[in-house]
Amino acid sequence: MNREAEVSRETRETRVRCRLNLDGTGSVRLSTGVGFFDHMLDQLARHAFWDLDLEAAGDLEVDAHHTVEDSGIVLGQALDRALGDRRGIARFGSAHAPLDESLALAVVDLGGRPFCRVEAPFSREQVGGMDTQLVAEFFRAFTVHARAAVHLNLLYGENAHHQVEAVFKAAALALGQAVRLDPRVQGVRSTKGVL
Repeated sequence: MNREAEVSRETRETRVRCRLNLDGTGSVRLSTGVGFFDHMLDQLARHAFWDLDLEAAGDLEVDAHHTVEDSGIVLGQALDRALGDRRGIARFGSAHAPLDESLALAVVDLGGRPFCRVEAPFSREQVGGMDTQLVAEFFRAFTVHARAAVHLNLLYGENAHHQVEAVFKAAALALGQAVRLDPRVQGVRSTKGVL
């Protein structure tokens, strides 16, 4: 089964291109113009064992909002396409991820019903030139277009870089579990018979 997708999106604010392979090794090639965001996408792909090639050019003279949000849209669309009819996937995933003093929890359901909740009281408003409120914007855009339910909680921490990275790593681990093919799943994992 080929679980790969390529998606492009162009607006007056951004141009984003993404190639995603769900059965990769964590190989990444990233260029969004937002260094800290690239670092977080790297964490997401590597710890989910996805191969990800994502390039974005956005109106960074305004701020990083459109670039980060539209990257979430495109990555979510790529995940949705790569999953196809979602037959045979584990569907659910949950994980804790620490980074030094910070600890995050992520819980994921790839059941086709989009919902996102981010409870993350970051200790600073900005890390590496990226507003920390864009973490929630990215995951909201991603979950709507991936047709996923994603719950993210920063349980505690002090260093904002560590806090954000723990959230992305927890999300990566949970998503990696949820997309995994499980030989026990016949069709789709739902009592309805469809997702």
